[in-house]
Amino acid sequence: MASVIMTLAAAALAGCSFQEEEKVWEISGGIFGTTYHINVVLPEDNARLKALAQGIQAELEQVDKAMSTWKQDSELSRFNQKPNQSDWTALSAPLFEVIQRAQEISAQTDGAFDATIGPVVNLWGFGPNARPEHAPSDQELESALSVTGWEFLELDPDASAIRAKQPQYIDLSGIAKGYGVDVVARYLDSQGVQAYLVEIGGEVRTRGRKPNDDVWRLAVETPSEQARQVNVIVALDRKSMATSGDYRNYYESDGRRYSHTIDPDTGKPIDHRLASVTVISEDCMTADALATAFTVMGFERAMSLATRENIPAYFIVRGEAGFEVHSTPAFSSYVVQ
Repeated sequence: MASVIMTLAAAALAGCSFQEEEKVWEISGGIFGTTYHINVVLPEDNARLKALAQGIQAELEQVDKAMSTWKQDSELSRFNQKPNQSDWTALSAPLFEVIQRAQEISAQTDGAFDATIGPVVNLWGFGPNARPEHAPSDQELESALSVTGWEFLELDPDASAIRAKQPQYIDLSGIAKGYGVDVVARYLDSQGVQAYLVEIGGEVRTRGRKPNDDVWRLAVETPSEQARQVNVIVALDRKSMATSGDYRNYYESDGRRYSHTIDPDTGKPIDHRLASVTVISEDCMTADALATAFTVMGFERAMSLATRENIPAYFIVRGEAGFEVHSTPAFSSYVVQ
C-alpha cells in the first residue's frame, strides 16, 4: 500500500555484532492522523516483510473504520449520529472492547477519563470541527457539558451491545491509539514474530529482545516544543508505555494557550503544573487512557492513585526552578538511565 514504507535494509539498530540470520527491520506508515514505526526482528525475507507491512496497515485501517470520529461512516460515528440511543445497539468486538475498557478506567479515575466528553472537545476545536475564533463562553460550555457523562452509558458484555440513558457523543481519541498498538502486537504474535517494538504516535509496546540480546530501550523526553531532550530511559519487554502532556497539542487564542486535554469536570483545558505523565502497563490502551486521565487529574491526585494501585507512572512537573520529576515505586524497576 502506498502509505506503508518498509525498510528493506536493516534498521540503524542492526549492527555488525548482530547474528547474521536476524536483523531489525522497520515498517512505517500513517494512521489516525499520525505515523507509526514498527521494528521487527526477523531473518531477511522480503516477501514476508511485505506481507507483514500490508497486514499491519490493514489491521490499523480496520480500527480507524470502527473508532474514528473524523470519518462520518465509521461504526462509532454511526452510533453517535443515532437520535435515539436508548435501545441496545450491537457493536463489533473491537469497538465494544475499547468502550468497555474506557468505562472501567472512567470508574477507576473517578471520571477523569470520560469518553463522552466529545462535544466539549469539539467545542474547543480539538475534534473534527473547525477551530473556534474565540474560546467558548461559559454558557456554551455548560450546554455542551450537560449532554456528557460516562455514567449514562450502559454495556451488555454478553451481547457486546451498548445503550445510553440520553444521547451521547463518544470520542475514543484518548484510548484508540493505544488500542491500535495492541492490535498490531496481536497481529505480529499471530504471524510468529517473536521480537518487536510497535510505536504509533509515541505510544509503544514491545516483545522480546534485539538480535544482540539487548532489551528495547525507550526514552521519556523532557517537555519541550523545541529540541528533543531525554529525561529518563526505560527498558521494556512485553510491556506497553504511553505518554501524555499538555505541550504536545495546543493552540493560542486571545493571548492564552489552550491544551487539547479537557477536564470533564469543568469542560475547560487543563491548567496546572503537571507537564507530562508516562504510564507503563501490560497493554497499550490501558497505558494510553491512564496517561490521559492522570494528565487531567494533575500531579497530586494522579500520584496518589498511581501509588495506591501500584501503577508504574513517571511525572514531570513544572516547578519554580524548572522541571521536577517524580515517579511511583512501581516505575523505578524499569529505569536504566
